[in-house]
Amino acid sequence: MQSTKLALVAAAVTLPLATPASATEDDLNVWTGQFVTIDLGEDSNWYIRGEAQERFTNDADRLGQLLLRSFVGYRITDKVNIGGGYAYILTDPVGPAKTNEHRFYQELNVRLIEKDGVTLDSRTRLEQRTFEEGDGTSWRFRNFVQLRVPITENNKLNLYTEPFIELNDTQFQSGGLSVWRNFVGVTVPLGDGITMVPGYLNQTVFREGRENRMDHVANVNVFFAF
Repeated sequence: MQSTKLALVAAAVTLPLATPASATEDDLNVWTGQFVTIDLGEDSNWYIRGEAQERFTNDADRLGQLLLRSFVGYRITDKVNIGGGYAYILTDPVGPAKTNEHRFYQELNVRLIEKDGVTLDSRTRLEQRTFEEGDGTSWRFRNFVQLRVPITENNKLNLYTEPFIELNDTQFQSGGLSVWRNFVGVTVPLGDGITMVPGYLNQTVFREGRENRMDHVANVNVFFAF
C-alpha cells in the first residue's frame, strides 16, 4: 500500500502545478479562511456550516475580496450529503468598480474513495449570482475534486482542483471556463476538531479580449468541527 500512496502523491502533485500557458499577467495574493461545521444533534443527519474568507490581492497589499458564506446540509449516507446556502461577496479590485454580490447555491458532496487513510472527495456546486450594481442572474457551475494522502502519522498531503464554468452570458460574466484553481498543501491538526491547512493555490482567471491573469496565492485555512 505504501508504494500505491507514493504513486498517488507523485501523480497528483503535478496537477496543482499545471496551469494554462496563456496566462501572462501575474499577481501575488494571500488568502485566509475560517470554516465552522456544527452537527445539529447527535442523532441528526442535519448540519450547518459557516465560513469567512479574506483575500488580499495586488501583491497582497490590500483586501481585494471578502466572502461570507452559510450552508445547511443533510447527510444522506456517511459518504453522500446535499444542501444549499447563501453567500455575500464584496469585491474591491483596483481599477474596476466595487461589486456587492449575493449568491445562492446548491451542492452535492460525495466521497469517492476511502481506503488506508487515502480519501478522494467530489463537490459539485451550482450557483446563482446576483449583483447590486446590475440586473439579471449569472449561473455558474463548479466541480471540486480533492485528494488527501497520509504522509506522516498526523499529517496528510492535500491536493485539489476546481474549474469554474459560466453557464450564461450576463453583465458580470461571459460564459464558458472563467476560473481554474489548483492547490497543494498539508493538513496540520491543532486540537480536537481543529485543523489548519496551509499551502499554495494557483488560480488562472480567463479574461475575454485581454490577457489572462494568474494568481499565486499563499493560502491558509482553519477548519473547526463541532
